[in-house]
Amino acid sequence: MPNRSSDWFRQAQRDLAQAEASLQGDRHEWACFAAHQAAEKAVKALHLAYQQEAWGHVVARLLSELPSVIERPALLTDKAKVLDTFYIPTRYPDSHPEGSPFDHYGPLQSREAVNYAREILEFVRHEMAQARNC
Repeated sequence: MPNRSSDWFRQAQRDLAQAEASLQGDRHEWACFAAHQAAEKAVKALHLAYQQEAWGHVVARLLSELPSVIERPALLTDKAKVLDTFYIPTRYPDSHPEGSPFDHYGPLQSREAVNYAREILEFVRHEMAQARNC
């Protein structure tokens, strides 16, 4: 089976670019969701770089299931937990007591989401380079 980790990482980079564009376009709910997707796909890319399958959408759990040889920076899992809160409620009106998702997200949340996703992608980029060197 071919190693598709670079395909997953490239898509993560594109999702991050979408998150940044959505932030700039005041589509904050989409910025938050795309940031989550970028982080999820990046961490899955790292799993694939280590010949591991990864399932699910919880970025914090995906980080915790990485091989033990990978040292995660302090607070990275906590930042992933913040991103995990954006997976469903940013898309579905019935995730909130009232209002559409765009009523509940603004620049504060989307800037945080984009920054956290960017940190996770940088972590993954570094670790994938290490995996190639092993």
